[in-house]
Amino acid sequence: MNLERTTDPTKIDFKAKFDLTDKVIVITGGCGLIGRAFCEASAQFGAHVVVVDIPAAEPAKFAAEMAERHQKQMMGYSLDVANKSEVEALKKEVISTFGKIDGLVNGHQNKTKSFFEPFEEYGEDNWDAVVETNLKGTFLTCQMLGTWMSQNGGGSIVNIPSTYSVVAPNQNLYKGTSLGCPAAYSASKGGVDALSRYLASYWATKKVRVNMITPHGVWNNHEKQFEDNFARFSPMERLSYNHEVASALIYLLSDASSYVTGDNMLVEGGWTVW
Repeated sequence: MNLERTTDPTKIDFKAKFDLTDKVIVITGGCGLIGRAFCEASAQFGAHVVVVDIPAAEPAKFAAEMAERHQKQMMGYSLDVANKSEVEALKKEVISTFGKIDGLVNGHQNKTKSFFEPFEEYGEDNWDAVVETNLKGTFLTCQMLGTWMSQNGGGSIVNIPSTYSVVAPNQNLYKGTSLGCPAAYSASKGGVDALSRYLASYWATKKVRVNMITPHGVWNNHEKQFEDNFARFSPMERLSYNHEVASALIYLLSDASSYVTGDNMLVEGGWTVW
């Protein structure tokens, strides 16, 4: 990216700053609720999207649908983000296909079958599975793909921590519902936040910007009691939608945020201002 050295804003094409045309963006958890919105938004702004997810999510199928819809080359790739050799293979496949990596979005997370176990009874295997995917998986993708970008002209990394890596869960939110927030989730996402800030400083001179988006309460046909509870505790009195989170991604991936690194963009309806 060549930055114009000027104080005259009329010389800047501000719309063009958001353009992702022909940039190669790798999105893990790409078939999830927010992940699909991330993929579609990136594609609409011109990117070649590499949709990464577990085999059961069929990322290749989703990538093929996007390729047909946007008439642009996309890629789907199945892996376990916590497996170093599989992440290394992903990097090699992306470079072999596109010749470069411009952006990495870590949207993966693991909700195990026993995800909502109470803290007093939370099993070690359950804890390990959540932390392995959420934190170790982010470490490995940043290490493999981020290192490549740091050695080849730079790029943008966007990680996804959580509101509960910023503040503690309000347990009243979950009263009368089947939902909750386990400590393993908060701890793993807190690690993602700390790792992101570390890498933002570590790679700043290598032209790799590392930022975060923190969503909260993304609507997914929730039970009515949860929606009612959420409305009482949110300044905006509603849940968000996945497309509202995806809009922030375009800013952080694109040249529009060329002087932004180490930031955590809160897309949470003002939840943490109270």
